[in-house]
Amino acid sequence: MLSSEEIVHFREEGYLVFERLINGPALAHYLSVFDELVERSRHMSESAHSFSLELDGDGNPIPGMLHKVQGVCVVEPRILSLAKEAAILDRAEALLGPDIDVFGTKFFPKLAGGGTYADWHQDKLHFGTDSPEVLSCGIYLQDADAENGCLQVVPGSHRSGQIAEHQRDTGTHGSWTRVDEQRAVSLPVPAGTVVLFSANLLHGTADNASERTRYSTAWHYVPGALDLANFPRGGYEDRHTVRGR
Repeated sequence: MLSSEEIVHFREEGYLVFERLINGPALAHYLSVFDELVERSRHMSESAHSFSLELDGDGNPIPGMLHKVQGVCVVEPRILSLAKEAAILDRAEALLGPDIDVFGTKFFPKLAGGGTYADWHQDKLHFGTDSPEVLSCGIYLQDADAENGCLQVVPGSHRSGQIAEHQRDTGTHGSWTRVDEQRAVSLPVPAGTVVLFSANLLHGTADNASERTRYSTAWHYVPGALDLANFPRGGYEDRHTVRGR
C-alpha cells in the first residue's frame, strides 16, 4: 500500500510520514487508555517495573512525572490493537512482507512542564542484528510541533548501514550520539500521524517547552522470521505477532 514514490523516498531519505492515519473514535479510545497510564503514575515517587519517571538536574526521579512506559503492550494489552491497525500494517507490509512482528513497545507522554528530550540516536543500537529489515514506528496521538518536542530526523543517515558511537550520560535516559544538526529536519505533525522510519536513521526530539502534553508511542516492526538475538520470537515477552504467521 505504498506508491513507487513513497518506496523510493523511504530508501533514499529513510522515513515516511502519514498524517492523521489514526483518527475519530479510534484515536479518542487510545488517548483515553494512555490517560489511564499517566494517572497510574501520578502517585509514584520512584521508577518501578515498566514505568520510568523524569529525572531532575541531579539525576533523581521527579515524583508523578512520567517519562516512559516500557513494554506498554504488555502493561496495557489494549494498546496492542494500535500496533495492529490495518492502516499501519498495510504500509509496513510493503516494506517487510506479509508476516510481521512488533517488539520494544513504548509510550512517551512528554508531559507539559517537564517532558524531556530524546537526544540523537539510532534505534538499532540495541537490537543485536545487522538486518535492514527493522522498521521503527512513531505514532503521535496529539499534535506535535517544535514547541512540545516533535520528531527530528537526519534524512539519508540510515544509508551507511553503520551504527554511530553512542554514549550514555549520567542523569539522563538512553544513549546518545553527535550529528551535524544542519542536516536535520523537524517533522511537526497533527494528532493521529504515523511516522515509519529505518531503525538505522538518526533521530531525536527536543524538550516539551509548552503547556501541552505530546503523547506518542514508539515500537519496531520486523518480518516474523527475523531472528533477533536480544528479542527472540517466542522468548521475549514484548514481541508480538501482528500480521500473518
